[in-house]
Amino acid sequence: MIPLLLVLLVILILFGAGFAVDVLWWIALILLIVWIIGFFSTRTGPGGGRTRWYRW
Repeated sequence: MIPLLLVLLVILILFGAGFAVDVLWWIALILLIVWIIGFFSTRTGPGGGRTRWYRW
């Protein structure tokens, strides 16, 4: 009975980790798209220089 419970626990952990990794990939993709849009979105700042919409 204990080995069966351990196998089920390992399966649950791996399933949960797989789901979390999948969600993290989607979040990373969304952040990359936002960064690319911000990289190409510029405006003229004080002194005629080009500034980004973010400060990093």
